[in-house]
Amino acid sequence: MRKQRHPTEILEHCPMEATLDLIGGKWKGVILFRLYEGTKRFNELSRLICTISPRTLTKQLRELEADGLISRTVYPVVPPKVEYNLTERGQTLQPVLLALMEWGQTNILDATPIEQSNSL
Repeated sequence: MRKQRHPTEILEHCPMEATLDLIGGKWKGVILFRLYEGTKRFNELSRLICTISPRTLTKQLRELEADGLISRTVYPVVPPKVEYNLTERGQTLQPVLLALMEWGQTNILDATPIEQSNSL
């Protein structure tokens, strides 16, 4: 079970904190974004997100599954085959993540160094 970053009483009254409690952090948004492309196996995700450690990827996948945003399917074959995909609930985050990606493209990647220093 994952540790909640915010007390339950705050999450019940603040939708922003509740949302960020589910998808916040360095990797969850990236994992979800990669799963919008379709079903992925662990090693596929690991290759796509090359700077994440296997331990961290496993932890983040478990938390996303526990929160009902992704599903994990285990096939009874040798060697074991496990696939991850988005649940219906996870798919509802697509517009949010696309908006974050567009914001980053416009305000970080396309911004000139002068624009970046003036925006601080």
